[in-house]
Amino acid sequence: MNRDFRVGAIVLAGGRSTRMGTSKALLPFGPETMLQRVVRLLDSVVSPIVVVGATGQELPLMPEGVLVTFDERQGRGPLEGLRAGLTALPPGVDAAYVTSCDVPLLVPGFVVEMIGFARDHDIAVMEIDGFPHPLSGVYRRTVLSHVEDLLAHDRLRPVFLYDLVDTRKVQPHEITSDPDLRTLSNLNTPEEYQAALRRLGRDDSRH
Repeated sequence: MNRDFRVGAIVLAGGRSTRMGTSKALLPFGPETMLQRVVRLLDSVVSPIVVVGATGQELPLMPEGVLVTFDERQGRGPLEGLRAGLTALPPGVDAAYVTSCDVPLLVPGFVVEMIGFARDHDIAVMEIDGFPHPLSGVYRRTVLSHVEDLLAHDRLRPVFLYDLVDTRKVQPHEITSDPDLRTLSNLNTPEEYQAALRRLGRDDSRH
């Protein structure tokens, strides 16, 4: 498709955090919040970055240049966040790597590899044992019309989108920068949060 392929990122931060019991976007992770860490890691390989929150949600301070937008409707899953994020992308950005705010172990090299897989496709998404991982993929802004149509018909599963456009499903063995797939380790519970802090060798007793 495009020889020059400019890719930003979309970080979905508006989840309800039900199992965690507190806002994951605001959880401390070392000297920063989890959302700030994910944004910082992404900023090392892509630009611009769009953070998508829920209406009225409190978000931590974002670095200059990070765009903040909000879901148009609540409780509609990742497609709603994808719509908000793609809509907010500045002109000239061809696609975005899409992730959630609860993956503080994200490996920037994984993002770079996924961008490479997406270059000749509408979407590149990670697939494990036949199950796609929507929040570890690269989406061209041209899929926005399909996202809007699916939302209008209450077809909220991302797999419906993959069936409509040219989707490259990336298998674990194709990833070399993150063989343990740490990038996919989203944290849903306090136990997973504490384990991630320990994994980075942090003193989690202070958090």
